[in-house]
Amino acid sequence: MIAGSRYLADRVSRRAMLILASVSFLILLGIVIFIFRDGVAGFIENGIGRFLFGREWHIDEGQFGILPLILGSIFATLGTLVIATPLSVACAIFLAEVAPYHIREIVRSAIDLLVGIPSVVYGLVGVVWLVPLIRNYLGGPGWSLLAAIIVLTVMVLPTIVSISEDSLRSVPQEYKEGALALGATHWQAIWRVMLPAARPGIVSAVILGMGRVIGESMAAYMVIGNSFLIPTSPLAPARTLTSNIVGQIEEAAYGSSHMHALFACGIVLLIFIFIFNSISFVTRRRSE
Repeated sequence: MIAGSRYLADRVSRRAMLILASVSFLILLGIVIFIFRDGVAGFIENGIGRFLFGREWHIDEGQFGILPLILGSIFATLGTLVIATPLSVACAIFLAEVAPYHIREIVRSAIDLLVGIPSVVYGLVGVVWLVPLIRNYLGGPGWSLLAAIIVLTVMVLPTIVSISEDSLRSVPQEYKEGALALGATHWQAIWRVMLPAARPGIVSAVILGMGRVIGESMAAYMVIGNSFLIPTSPLAPARTLTSNIVGQIEEAAYGSSHMHALFACGIVLLIFIFIFNSISFVTRRRSE
């Protein structure tokens, strides 16, 4: 009787998981189809080359080119990568190998707290505190690529730190003990043994974090300045693909060439995120 109940529960659980996974896949597929249905029209109306490499965005004239948006997204992502990667890896090493237990729990709790903060709150803090700080001490209007990079760095830190720490902890303890037995110092064991062994997981964490950065909308929209120009310095305003969609979606009439161009921006974003996720997947598979 008990065995039969367990078998029934197992079958029900598997069926439920299959149904939920299928529903999730269908929802995702529906979103992709919806975006491509209207987005492909944007490429057709403007031409793929002119749309991807054009520098003009004139709604009244029906001219839509997104090169400044693509470069703005890439610059914001690369800038966040340069700042967030060493900070996140250093924090992960501190939590996994250096910090005492009570300090580790406090820092980890603070990092977990950052995950639950809405992106609009990050943007609000950036507008109220960061933008005036940049304007007063570094120059420029304050609303800038640098402000977006700093805000996005804070937002992506929890993701990279958590996965990097798990990767460091998954390294067999024998590796570290062997290095110490051969005369290495604690830091040498971390730098020469632990980090190389955990590199695939850390790389995956960074790539996943960058995928979130390039898809972030509200926080970037609030602090980046939304200027449709190719930024010439970190202090210059810029515009990303996501901030362009957020800023113009309300004024675009459904079925218009403007709306089609915004959906085409969504297709480009999907391609970027697909590339990041694919790189992360391949990196993880090689590490197994």
